[in-house]
Amino acid sequence: MEITADFVWKMILSAGLGAIFGIERAKHGQAAGIRTNMMISLASCLFTYIGVTALSTNPDFPPDTRIPAQIVIGVGFLGAGTLLQTKNKIRGLTTASTIWLVSAIGMAVGVGMYWGAVFVTLLSTVALILLAPISEGIKETSIEQFKAQQRYAKIKHESDEAKMKRLEALRLWLELNPEHSDEDEHVIIED
Repeated sequence: MEITADFVWKMILSAGLGAIFGIERAKHGQAAGIRTNMMISLASCLFTYIGVTALSTNPDFPPDTRIPAQIVIGVGFLGAGTLLQTKNKIRGLTTASTIWLVSAIGMAVGVGMYWGAVFVTLLSTVALILLAPISEGIKETSIEQFKAQQRYAKIKHESDEAKMKRLEALRLWLELNPEHSDEDEHVIIED
């Protein structure tokens, strides 16, 4: 098989579209940055090109779709590797889904869906950029609400004696630290 202009165009386009995602992910400090996303898109494009174009030289046989099908599975494995789980938090879901999307874009370029790949790249990059602050705001609000609920539940179940001890400790602390006492501020504790 010789290298054609179509082949070169597909490889350059898929690498460029993958790099767009990589730049966005790198700006957010994610592990899968420019080079990773470029390589995923480029590899997906090449595998798809091989499966659909290079291996189907006989017109009596349809294009080989087994290779593109395996890309989906293999890239799912890569995406799973970007997930980090701690006590009550999972990080990397957006990066994992971006990796999967980048491979799909590479596959689209590999079969000649150039404008579709460009459109999806632009649409998803805009979504990643515009929705990031909204997502962060929702997350921060949820965390604050959760912490407030925990504090309320803890105070609600305290006995009256424990509440009085806490109030006495606060009063003593304010006496010992008068610089933190402000006459304009009032503490209201409700049941």
